[in-house]
Amino acid sequence: MKNSATSNGYPLYIYTMKRSLIFFISILFYCPLSAQQIVVSDLQCQYQEFPLGVDDASPRMSWQLSASRRNTMQKAYRVLVADDKALLQKNTGNVWDSKKVISDQSIQVAYAGKKLQPGKLYYWKVMVWDDQNISSQWSRPAAWQMGLLSREDWKGAQWIAYEKLPDSLRIVPGIHGGSDPKLGPGKDILPLLRKEFVIKKTVKRATAFIAGLGHFDLRINGKKTGDHFLDAGWTQYSNNALYVTFDITGQLRKGGNALGVMLGNGFYYTPRERYRKITIAYGYPKMICRIAVEYTDGSVENLISDDTWKTSPGPITFSSIYGGEDYNANLEQTGWDGPSFNDQSWKKAITVDGPPVLSAQTADPLKIADLFSVKKISQPKPSVWVYDFGQNASGIFRIKVKGKKQDQIMFRPAELITDDGLITQNAVGSPVYFSYTLKGKTPETWQPQFTYYGFRYIQVEGAVPDGEPNPQDLPVIMEIESLHTRNAAAKAGSFSCSNELFNRTNTLIDWAIRSNMASVLTDCPHREKLGWLEEAHLMGSSVQYNYNIASLGRKVVKDMIDAQTADGLVPDIAPEYVHFESGFRDSPEWGSNCVILPWYLYRWYGDEQALKEAYPMMQRYADYLQKKSVNGILSYGLGDWFDIGPKSPGESQLTPKGITATAIFYYDLSILNKAATLLGKTKDAQDYKAMAEKVRAAFNDAFFNKDTRQYVTGSQTANAMAVYMGLVEPQYKDAVVENIVADIRGRKNSLTAGDIGYRYLLRVLEDNGRSDVVFDMNNRSDVPGYGFQLAHGATSLTESWQAYRFVSNNHFMLGHLMEWFYSGLGGIRQAKHSIGFKHIDIRPGPVGDVTGAGASYLSPYGVIASKWEKGNDDFELNVIIPVNTTATVYLPASQIAEITESGTPVNGRNDVKILKYENEKALVAVGSGQYRFHVTTKK
Repeated sequence: MKNSATSNGYPLYIYTMKRSLIFFISILFYCPLSAQQIVVSDLQCQYQEFPLGVDDASPRMSWQLSASRRNTMQKAYRVLVADDKALLQKNTGNVWDSKKVISDQSIQVAYAGKKLQPGKLYYWKVMVWDDQNISSQWSRPAAWQMGLLSREDWKGAQWIAYEKLPDSLRIVPGIHGGSDPKLGPGKDILPLLRKEFVIKKTVKRATAFIAGLGHFDLRINGKKTGDHFLDAGWTQYSNNALYVTFDITGQLRKGGNALGVMLGNGFYYTPRERYRKITIAYGYPKMICRIAVEYTDGSVENLISDDTWKTSPGPITFSSIYGGEDYNANLEQTGWDGPSFNDQSWKKAITVDGPPVLSAQTADPLKIADLFSVKKISQPKPSVWVYDFGQNASGIFRIKVKGKKQDQIMFRPAELITDDGLITQNAVGSPVYFSYTLKGKTPETWQPQFTYYGFRYIQVEGAVPDGEPNPQDLPVIMEIESLHTRNAAAKAGSFSCSNELFNRTNTLIDWAIRSNMASVLTDCPHREKLGWLEEAHLMGSSVQYNYNIASLGRKVVKDMIDAQTADGLVPDIAPEYVHFESGFRDSPEWGSNCVILPWYLYRWYGDEQALKEAYPMMQRYADYLQKKSVNGILSYGLGDWFDIGPKSPGESQLTPKGITATAIFYYDLSILNKAATLLGKTKDAQDYKAMAEKVRAAFNDAFFNKDTRQYVTGSQTANAMAVYMGLVEPQYKDAVVENIVADIRGRKNSLTAGDIGYRYLLRVLEDNGRSDVVFDMNNRSDVPGYGFQLAHGATSLTESWQAYRFVSNNHFMLGHLMEWFYSGLGGIRQAKHSIGFKHIDIRPGPVGDVTGAGASYLSPYGVIASKWEKGNDDFELNVIIPVNTTATVYLPASQIAEITESGTPVNGRNDVKILKYENEKALVAVGSGQYRFHVTTKK
C-alpha cells in the first residue's frame, strides 16, 4: 500500500489521528508526562477542530486535558469567544466571556454569548482550574466559521443548470430494480458551469458556500478546491440538500479570476442505460453558490449563481452512482475553469427550482484514503487483462495511459473472479463499467469523478499492460491503481492481540466498515449503496470504537427525521429514495434505529442536543409501533436477517419475527423512558414505563416456556435478545443464559444468529462472564463465521456467514465481534450509567489461548488505553485513564493474590483503592493517569 498524493486535483487524505495512537500510547506507557500543571488542548467545536459552515445557533465546544498528577479533575472553566483574533490574544471575549464557571464539564459546552452572524469567523480559547484550584494557561486559540442560517443569507443566489428535466420524466420516489433498459430517462448532459470576476482590492478572507446536485467539484483559477470526493452528502432531496463550505482565500488573486463547477448525477438522477438498484429522477444536475469575499478595508462582495453564468457539456458523457462513468478526453476544454477563456460558444445557464431547504454539510466528507498497487496481472483470454489489487474495498481507480486519439478502453470492476479468471458481477448487479476515450497526448491520466464501486479486480478491455506484446497497437496501461474512498471520520481506536486469527478478523471487519462509511452507513458499496438502518445501531458500537462517527451519526439522525412518514413510520432505509415492499420498508428492527441511535449518540458522546432534536421522531415512531401491535406483540418485518438455518439465507429462519420485533419495541420504550426522564418530560417517562411493562408481560406470556427456560424455539437470537433487553424475569435469567451456552456447545460451538441477533448474543455472553464461549465460537475457520470467510479468501466482511459467492462480499452488517475485541478482550468499556466515557470500566478478558491484548480508544475526554499480558502465574496490565475521568479496573485476582501497581503494593494506598473482590476479580478504583498493575498468584 502506498501513501502519496493523487493526481487530477485529488490529494490523498491520510487517515491519522491528531497523534498516532500506537506511538502515543507506547510513549505514555513508558515515559512520565513532563507537564507540571493541567494543560488544555484539542479544542473542538461541533466535533471538529476548525469547522466551516456551522449552522447551529449555539455550537457545542469540547476540549481535552492533560496533567502529570494522577486523579486530576477539572473544577472550573472559562471560555472566551471573539470575532477578532487580536482581541482574543488580549484575553478579551467580545462575543462571549463565560467567566469562571464552576463545573467539571469539558465536553458539549453550549455557546451562550451574543447572536452569531451568518458566515462570520469566530475565535475561541479556554482555561480551566483543577480540583486543587490550580489554573491552566490559556489554550491555543481555535476557530469556527458560521454557515448560512437562512435563505436570505444566500444573497439572492439561484439554482442554475444546463437544462431542466421535464416534470413528466420526474420519478420520485424511485422505482426498485433496473433490469428494463427502457425504464426511466436516459443518460443526461453532465455540464460545466463557469463565471469570471475581477478582484480589485486586497482580500482578507473568501468563502465559498456551494451545493451541487447530485455531486459537484468546484474549481477556481484552474485548480480543484479542497480534497473532497462526491460532495455533497446524500439527502432526501425532496426535503433538503447539503451545501459545503470552503475557505478559498488562497485561490483568489488580484485581477481576473474564474469559478468552474462540474456536476454529476449521484442519487439525484440515475440514467437507465446500465445496472441500477433503483431508478430515480429528481431532476437534471444543478448547483447554487455564494462566494463571500471580505476585503481588508472591511467591505464585503458577494458573487452568486444566477443566469449570468455560462454552461456547456463536459467531457464526462455518462455517470451513474450504480452503473459507472464514461469520459471522452477529446471533449475537454482547456482553460475552461480559468480566466480569459473564450466561452462565446457556451450558453447561458438557466435558473431552476431546487430543494426547499439548504443545510450545511457537517459530517465529514468522503476522501481518498488509501492507494493499492497491482498485486497480480493475468490474461484469461486474448485482449482481456485482469488486475488484482489484493483488497476488496470501496473506491475508484486511476490510470496512466498512452495511445492513439479516439482509442477507447473499457474497465469492469468486480469483487470476485470466475474459475476461468474473468471478473463476475453476478452477485452485485450487471453491467457496471467505465470507459475512457483517449485524446492521443502521451501520457494521459484519468480517474472517475462522480461514482464509486466496491472491487478488488479490474478487467481491462482494449488496452495492454506496459511491457506486454502489443501487435494490435492498442493503448498501453502505464500505471493503474486502486483508490480507496470513504468518509473521512478520524481514527479513534486500535486493537491487537496475540491471537493472529482475531487480528485478521479485526482487519476483515474494519475493511467492511471503511468501505461502507459514505455520507450514510451503507450495506454494501456496489449493489445497493443504501442506508439500511439496522446497521447503524447494531454495528454502531463497533464502529465508534474505531472511528469518530459523532458527526456522521448526527447526519443519520437527520436523514431519519426527513424520511419519517406522516403516520410515524421510519422506513428501513434513509434517505428513502425508493419505497420497498413489506418488511423491506417496514421492519421494527430497522426503523427502531430512530430511537436507539440518538440514545447511543448521547451515551457515546454526551450529545444531548441530538437526542432533543430526535425526540419528536422517536415519540411518533413508538406511537406507530403501538398502533401496529396486537396486545403488545409485533409480529412482522424481516426478523433475524441472514441467520443460519436449513434454507438459503434471507428472512429469519430460526427465530419467530414476533421475538425480534417485540423485543426491539420493548427496547425502544425503555430508551424513551430514559430519554424523557433526561429531558425533563416526567409524564412521558411514566407513560413509556407503563407501556414497556405491558409489552414485557405480553412478551413473556406469548414466548417464554417456564419449564424449559427457553423463548419459543430456543434459538440463540431469541434467548439472547430477551436477556439483553431486560425482558427475562430476574429469577430465570441465569437459566436462560445457560440455555444459550448449551445451544452453542450443542452445535459444537457454532453460531446461528444473524444480522439482528448476533450482537446481542455477544453482549449477553460477555456481560455474563462467558467470553470463553465467544472465543470458542470465533477462534475457528471450519464452520461459517469470520474464520471461515478468511479461509475462503475474503479480504472484507461478507454478507453471509457462509461466504457465499452469490451475495455481496463486502458487507457491513455482521461485524459485531469488533465490539468484543475492544470491550471483552482489550477491556475498554463505558461504565453502566456513564455518559461520554466519563466513568470507565477496564475489564481485560484473558480467555482461550490469548496471552496478551491491547486496545486504545480516543474518547471525548482523551485516550483510554489497556494493554495486558498473561503468564503462567502472573498478569500485567498497563492502563491510561484521561484527565477529568475515573475508572474501575477489574483485575483477575482473588483475595490471596499479590497486587502491585508500579512496583508498590496496592493495599493501603490513596491513589489506587481496592473496592472489593467479586467473582475472582479485584475491583480497583483509579482516577486519571498511567498505571501498571501486576498480579501474582500465590500458590
